[in-house]
Amino acid sequence: MSRKSLTYKDAGVDIDAGNRLVDRIRPLVARTARPEVLAGIGGFGGLFALPEGRYREPVLVSGTDGVGTKLKLAQQVGRHDTIGIDLVAMCVNDVVVQGAEALFFLDYFACGRLDVDVAAAVIGGIARGCEQAGAALIGGETAEMPDMYAIGEYDLAGFCVGAVERSELVDGRGIAAGDAVIGLASSGPHSNGYSLIRRVLELAEEQARGSSPAIEGTPAEEVLLEPTRIYVKPLLALMREVTIKGMAHITGGGITENLPRMLPASVHAQIDVNSWQQGPVFDWLAATGRIAADEMRRTFNCGVGMVLVVSPADAARALAALERLGERAWRLGRIAPGAGGVRYV
Repeated sequence: MSRKSLTYKDAGVDIDAGNRLVDRIRPLVARTARPEVLAGIGGFGGLFALPEGRYREPVLVSGTDGVGTKLKLAQQVGRHDTIGIDLVAMCVNDVVVQGAEALFFLDYFACGRLDVDVAAAVIGGIARGCEQAGAALIGGETAEMPDMYAIGEYDLAGFCVGAVERSELVDGRGIAAGDAVIGLASSGPHSNGYSLIRRVLELAEEQARGSSPAIEGTPAEEVLLEPTRIYVKPLLALMREVTIKGMAHITGGGITENLPRMLPASVHAQIDVNSWQQGPVFDWLAATGRIAADEMRRTFNCGVGMVLVVSPADAARALAALERLGERAWRLGRIAPGAGGVRYV
Protein backbone atom coordinates (compact mmCIF):
# COMPACT_ATOMS: atom_id res chain seq x y z
CA MET A 1 0.00 0.00 0.00
CA SER A 2 1.57 3.26 -1.11
CA ARG A 3 1.57 6.27 1.17
CA LYS A 4 0.38 9.70 0.05
CA SER A 5 3.18 12.11 -0.70
CA LEU A 6 3.08 14.97 1.81
CA THR A 7 3.21 18.61 0.76
CA TYR A 8 3.93 21.83 2.62
CA LYS A 9 0.23 22.67 2.28
CA ASP A 10 -0.65 19.41 4.07
CA ALA A 11 1.50 20.67 6.95
CA GLY A 12 -0.48 23.93 7.07
CA VAL A 13 1.59 26.31 4.92
CA ASP A 14 0.10 27.54 1.65
CA ILE A 15 2.81 29.02 -0.59
CA ASP A 16 0.26 29.94 -3.26
CA ALA A 17 -1.71 32.01 -0.73
CA GLY A 18 1.47 33.90 0.10
CA ASN A 19 2.01 34.67 -3.57
CA ARG A 20 -1.58 35.89 -3.90
CA LEU A 21 -1.03 38.18 -0.94
CA VAL A 22 2.05 39.74 -2.55
CA ASP A 23 0.03 40.43 -5.70
CA ARG A 24 -2.75 42.04 -3.62
CA ILE A 25 -0.48 44.35 -1.65
CA ARG A 26 1.83 45.42 -4.48
CA PRO A 27 -0.30 48.46 -5.49
CA LEU A 28 -0.75 49.43 -1.82
CA VAL A 29 3.00 49.42 -1.29
CA ALA A 30 3.56 51.39 -4.50
CA ARG A 31 1.58 54.32 -3.06
CA THR A 32 4.20 54.74 -0.30
CA ALA A 33 7.17 54.96 -2.69
CA ARG A 34 9.77 57.70 -2.35
CA PRO A 35 12.38 58.63 -4.98
CA GLU A 36 15.10 57.06 -2.81
CA VAL A 37 13.59 53.55 -3.10
CA LEU A 38 15.70 51.52 -5.52
CA ALA A 39 13.59 48.37 -5.83
CA GLY A 40 10.05 47.22 -5.22
CA ILE A 41 8.92 44.45 -2.88
CA GLY A 42 9.92 40.89 -3.64
CA GLY A 43 13.68 41.08 -3.24
CA PHE A 44 15.68 39.64 -0.37
CA GLY A 45 16.28 43.10 1.07
CA GLY A 46 14.75 46.54 0.67
CA LEU A 47 16.98 49.05 -1.10
CA PHE A 48 16.99 52.71 -0.10
CA ALA A 49 19.61 55.32 -1.01
CA LEU A 50 20.07 58.38 1.17
CA PRO A 51 19.31 61.44 -0.98
CA GLU A 52 22.54 62.88 -2.36
CA GLY A 53 23.40 66.28 -0.94
CA ARG A 54 20.58 66.22 1.61
CA TYR A 55 22.74 65.61 4.69
CA ARG A 56 26.25 66.70 5.66
CA GLU A 57 26.45 64.46 8.75
CA PRO A 58 23.45 62.13 8.62
CA VAL A 59 22.50 60.20 11.76
CA LEU A 60 20.27 57.17 11.25
CA VAL A 61 17.55 56.69 13.88
CA SER A 62 15.83 53.31 14.13
CA GLY A 63 12.78 52.05 15.96
CA THR A 64 10.85 48.82 16.32
CA ASP A 65 7.59 47.99 18.07
CA GLY A 66 4.31 46.12 17.92
CA VAL A 67 0.76 46.97 18.95
CA GLY A 68 0.42 44.70 21.97
CA THR A 69 -2.88 43.10 22.89
CA LYS A 70 -4.85 45.67 20.91
CA LEU A 71 -4.40 42.95 18.30
CA LYS A 72 -6.63 40.62 20.28
CA LEU A 73 -9.41 43.19 20.34
CA ALA A 74 -9.09 43.76 16.58
CA GLN A 75 -9.25 40.01 15.97
CA GLN A 76 -12.16 39.58 18.36
CA VAL A 77 -14.17 42.31 16.62
CA GLY A 78 -13.01 41.26 13.14
CA ARG A 79 -11.70 44.70 12.18
CA HIS A 80 -8.30 44.44 10.55
CA ASP A 81 -8.00 47.56 8.39
CA THR A 82 -6.65 50.03 10.97
CA ILE A 83 -4.35 47.98 13.21
CA GLY A 84 -1.56 48.46 10.67
CA ILE A 85 -1.77 52.23 11.18
CA ASP A 86 -1.13 51.57 14.88
CA LEU A 87 1.93 49.52 13.99
CA VAL A 88 3.47 52.28 11.89
CA ALA A 89 2.58 54.97 14.42
CA MET A 90 4.27 53.21 17.32
CA CYS A 91 7.53 53.13 15.38
CA VAL A 92 7.59 56.43 13.49
CA ASN A 93 6.45 58.46 16.50
CA ASP A 94 9.43 57.07 18.42
CA VAL A 95 11.80 58.05 15.61
CA VAL A 96 10.51 61.60 15.15
CA VAL A 97 11.11 62.53 18.79
CA GLN A 98 14.83 62.52 17.96
CA GLY A 99 14.11 65.01 15.19
CA ALA A 100 14.39 62.38 12.47
CA GLU A 101 12.36 62.08 9.29
CA ALA A 102 10.99 58.54 8.85
CA LEU A 103 12.53 57.19 5.64
CA PHE A 104 11.38 53.60 5.31
CA PHE A 105 9.42 50.92 7.10
CA LEU A 106 9.32 47.11 7.15
CA ASP A 107 6.71 44.85 8.70
CA TYR A 108 6.53 41.31 10.02
CA PHE A 109 3.16 39.48 9.87
CA ALA A 110 2.95 36.06 11.53
CA CYS A 111 -0.10 33.81 11.61
CA GLY A 112 -1.24 30.21 12.05
CA ARG A 113 -2.96 29.99 8.69
CA LEU A 114 -2.75 32.74 6.09
CA ASP A 115 -6.07 34.39 5.29
CA VAL A 116 -5.26 36.53 2.26
CA ASP A 117 -8.18 38.93 2.82
CA VAL A 118 -7.26 39.55 6.46
CA ALA A 119 -3.55 39.95 5.73
CA ALA A 120 -4.26 42.32 2.84
CA ALA A 121 -6.47 44.45 5.11
CA VAL A 122 -3.75 44.60 7.77
CA ILE A 123 -1.01 45.48 5.30
CA GLY A 124 -3.31 48.01 3.67
CA GLY A 125 -3.45 49.75 7.05
CA ILE A 126 0.33 49.62 7.27
CA ALA A 127 0.57 51.27 3.85
CA ARG A 128 -1.85 54.03 4.91
CA GLY A 129 0.21 54.61 8.05
CA CYS A 130 3.35 54.89 5.95
CA GLU A 131 1.63 57.44 3.71
CA GLN A 132 0.65 59.49 6.77
CA ALA A 133 4.25 59.40 8.00
CA GLY A 134 5.88 59.95 4.60
CA ALA A 135 7.82 56.69 4.93
CA ALA A 136 8.30 54.16 2.14
CA LEU A 137 7.13 50.61 2.81
CA ILE A 138 10.08 48.81 1.23
CA GLY A 139 9.63 45.25 2.46
CA GLY A 140 8.33 42.83 5.02
CA GLU A 141 7.86 39.21 5.92
CA THR A 142 4.77 37.01 6.08
CA ALA A 143 5.24 33.91 8.22
CA GLU A 144 2.64 31.13 8.24
CA MET A 145 3.33 28.99 11.30
CA PRO A 146 0.73 26.31 12.07
CA ASP A 147 0.74 25.12 15.70
CA MET A 148 2.49 28.35 16.76
CA TYR A 149 -0.64 30.50 16.40
CA ALA A 150 -4.29 29.44 16.57
CA ILE A 151 -6.39 29.73 13.41
CA GLY A 152 -7.59 33.33 13.10
CA GLU A 153 -4.74 34.75 15.17
CA TYR A 154 -1.87 36.85 13.87
CA ASP A 155 0.93 38.95 15.31
CA LEU A 156 2.64 42.08 14.03
CA ALA A 157 5.97 43.81 14.40
CA GLY A 158 7.31 46.88 12.64
CA PHE A 159 10.72 48.36 11.94
CA CYS A 160 11.44 51.96 10.93
CA VAL A 161 14.59 53.85 9.97
CA GLY A 162 14.81 57.63 9.85
CA ALA A 163 17.56 60.21 9.38
CA VAL A 164 18.44 63.56 10.87
CA GLU A 165 21.33 65.99 10.48
CA ARG A 166 23.64 65.53 13.47
CA SER A 167 23.40 69.24 14.32
CA GLU A 168 19.57 68.99 14.37
CA LEU A 169 19.25 66.02 16.71
CA VAL A 170 16.63 66.58 19.41
CA ASP A 171 18.07 65.09 22.59
CA GLY A 172 16.80 67.22 25.48
CA ARG A 173 20.23 68.47 26.54
CA GLY A 174 19.22 72.10 26.13
CA ILE A 175 16.12 71.87 28.32
CA ALA A 176 16.27 74.35 31.21
CA ALA A 177 14.12 75.61 34.06
CA GLY A 178 11.44 77.97 32.81
CA ASP A 179 10.90 76.19 29.48
CA ALA A 180 7.34 75.53 28.33
CA VAL A 181 5.87 72.04 28.15
CA ILE A 182 3.34 71.55 25.35
CA GLY A 183 0.94 68.63 25.00
CA LEU A 184 -0.48 67.27 21.74
CA ALA A 185 -3.82 65.48 21.88
CA SER A 186 -4.00 61.72 21.39
CA SER A 187 -6.73 59.98 19.39
CA GLY A 188 -7.48 57.66 22.32
CA PRO A 189 -5.48 55.00 24.17
CA HIS A 190 -3.35 54.54 21.03
CA SER A 191 -1.70 51.10 21.44
CA ASN A 192 -0.96 50.88 25.14
CA GLY A 193 -2.72 49.46 28.17
CA TYR A 194 -4.91 47.03 26.24
CA SER A 195 -4.47 44.15 28.65
CA LEU A 196 -6.21 46.36 31.22
CA ILE A 197 -8.60 47.81 28.63
CA ARG A 198 -9.81 44.34 27.63
CA ARG A 199 -10.42 43.52 31.29
CA VAL A 200 -12.46 46.73 31.69
CA LEU A 201 -14.39 45.84 28.54
CA GLU A 202 -15.21 42.44 30.02
CA LEU A 203 -16.51 44.16 33.18
CA ALA A 204 -18.60 46.52 31.06
CA GLU A 205 -20.10 43.60 29.15
CA GLU A 206 -20.98 41.86 32.41
CA GLN A 207 -22.61 45.04 33.72
CA ALA A 208 -24.51 45.57 30.45
CA ARG A 209 -26.07 42.08 30.77
CA GLY A 210 -26.27 41.28 27.10
CA SER A 211 -26.14 44.79 25.67
CA SER A 212 -23.07 46.09 23.88
CA PRO A 213 -21.13 48.64 25.98
CA ALA A 214 -21.01 52.13 24.49
CA ILE A 215 -18.96 55.26 25.07
CA GLU A 216 -21.09 58.35 24.50
CA GLY A 217 -23.37 56.40 22.16
CA THR A 218 -20.61 54.77 20.10
CA PRO A 219 -19.86 51.04 20.51
CA ALA A 220 -16.94 50.73 22.94
CA GLU A 221 -14.99 48.39 20.64
CA GLU A 222 -15.13 50.97 17.83
CA VAL A 223 -13.84 53.75 20.11
CA LEU A 224 -11.10 51.52 21.51
CA LEU A 225 -9.89 50.56 18.04
CA GLU A 226 -9.38 54.17 16.94
CA PRO A 227 -5.87 54.08 15.43
CA THR A 228 -2.85 55.75 16.99
CA ARG A 229 -2.26 59.30 15.80
CA ILE A 230 0.84 59.80 13.65
CA TYR A 231 2.60 63.07 14.51
CA VAL A 232 5.52 62.91 12.09
CA LYS A 233 4.63 65.46 9.42
CA PRO A 234 3.34 68.18 11.79
CA LEU A 235 6.39 67.86 14.04
CA LEU A 236 8.85 67.98 11.17
CA ALA A 237 7.07 71.08 9.90
CA LEU A 238 7.14 72.65 13.38
CA MET A 239 10.89 72.03 13.63
CA ARG A 240 11.34 74.33 10.64
CA GLU A 241 9.61 77.16 12.54
CA VAL A 242 10.79 76.88 16.14
CA THR A 243 13.53 75.11 18.08
CA ILE A 244 12.15 72.05 19.84
CA LYS A 245 14.40 71.21 22.77
CA GLY A 246 12.90 67.84 23.64
CA MET A 247 10.09 65.48 22.68
CA ALA A 248 8.49 62.48 24.36
CA HIS A 249 6.16 59.98 22.72
CA ILE A 250 3.62 59.09 25.41
CA THR A 251 3.21 55.32 25.23
CA GLY A 252 3.07 52.62 27.91
CA GLY A 253 3.83 54.23 31.25
CA GLY A 254 2.00 57.42 30.32
CA ILE A 255 3.34 60.89 30.99
CA THR A 256 4.69 59.70 34.33
CA GLU A 257 7.22 57.28 32.83
CA ASN A 258 7.88 58.72 29.37
CA LEU A 259 8.31 62.46 29.85
CA PRO A 260 11.37 62.06 32.16
CA ARG A 261 13.19 60.17 29.39
CA MET A 262 13.94 63.47 27.63
CA LEU A 263 14.86 65.53 30.72
CA PRO A 264 18.33 66.39 32.02
CA ALA A 265 18.94 65.24 35.59
CA SER A 266 18.87 68.81 36.95
CA VAL A 267 15.22 69.58 36.15
CA HIS A 268 11.74 68.12 36.46
CA ALA A 269 8.44 68.74 34.68
CA GLN A 270 5.48 70.32 36.44
CA ILE A 271 2.29 69.20 34.73
CA ASP A 272 -0.91 71.18 35.23
CA VAL A 273 -3.64 68.56 35.57
CA ASN A 274 -6.28 71.22 34.92
CA SER A 275 -4.83 72.21 31.55
CA TRP A 276 -6.71 69.55 29.59
CA GLN A 277 -9.66 67.16 29.63
CA GLN A 278 -8.54 63.55 29.18
CA GLY A 279 -11.59 62.68 27.06
CA PRO A 280 -14.62 60.35 27.24
CA VAL A 281 -12.78 57.10 26.59
CA PHE A 282 -10.45 57.64 29.55
CA ASP A 283 -13.31 58.80 31.77
CA TRP A 284 -15.15 55.60 30.84
CA LEU A 285 -12.13 53.40 31.55
CA ALA A 286 -11.51 55.04 34.93
CA ALA A 287 -15.17 54.83 36.00
CA THR A 288 -15.91 51.34 34.69
CA GLY A 289 -12.68 49.83 35.99
CA ARG A 290 -12.54 51.96 39.14
CA ILE A 291 -8.98 52.84 38.17
CA ALA A 292 -7.20 55.34 40.42
CA ALA A 293 -5.79 58.55 38.91
CA ASP A 294 -2.17 57.56 39.51
CA GLU A 295 -2.75 54.18 37.87
CA MET A 296 -4.41 55.85 34.89
CA ARG A 297 -1.42 58.18 34.46
CA ARG A 298 1.09 55.31 34.64
CA THR A 299 -0.84 53.09 32.21
CA PHE A 300 -2.46 55.33 29.59
CA ASN A 301 -1.63 58.53 27.73
CA CYS A 302 -4.83 60.06 29.21
CA GLY A 303 -5.38 62.20 26.13
CA VAL A 304 -1.77 63.37 25.64
CA GLY A 305 -0.04 61.53 22.81
CA MET A 306 3.10 63.65 22.46
CA VAL A 307 4.90 66.18 24.67
CA LEU A 308 7.25 68.93 23.50
CA VAL A 309 9.55 71.33 25.33
CA VAL A 310 10.30 74.74 23.86
CA SER A 311 11.65 77.99 25.25
CA PRO A 312 8.97 80.22 26.80
CA ALA A 313 9.60 82.77 24.05
CA ASP A 314 8.66 80.16 21.41
CA ALA A 315 5.59 78.72 23.15
CA ALA A 316 2.91 80.92 21.59
CA ARG A 317 4.39 80.55 18.10
CA ALA A 318 4.63 76.77 18.50
CA LEU A 319 1.00 76.50 19.62
CA ALA A 320 -0.21 78.65 16.72
CA ALA A 321 1.80 76.58 14.24
CA LEU A 322 0.50 73.29 15.62
CA GLU A 323 -3.08 74.52 15.33
CA ARG A 324 -2.42 75.55 11.75
CA LEU A 325 -0.96 72.07 11.09
CA GLY A 326 -4.13 70.39 12.34
CA GLU A 327 -3.02 69.41 15.83
CA ARG A 328 -4.88 70.13 19.07
CA ALA A 329 -2.16 71.41 21.40
CA TRP A 330 -1.98 73.37 24.64
CA ARG A 331 0.39 74.57 27.37
CA LEU A 332 0.70 71.46 29.51
CA GLY A 333 3.11 72.77 32.15
CA ARG A 334 6.62 74.02 32.72
CA ILE A 335 10.15 72.87 33.45
CA ALA A 336 11.43 73.63 36.97
CA PRO A 337 14.65 72.92 38.88
CA GLY A 338 14.76 69.51 40.54
CA ALA A 339 16.05 65.98 40.34
CA GLY A 340 14.13 64.70 37.32
CA GLY A 341 10.69 63.16 37.12
CA VAL A 342 7.17 64.56 36.80
CA ARG A 343 5.09 66.39 39.35
CA TYR A 344 1.36 66.89 38.85
CA VAL A 345 0.15 70.25 40.15
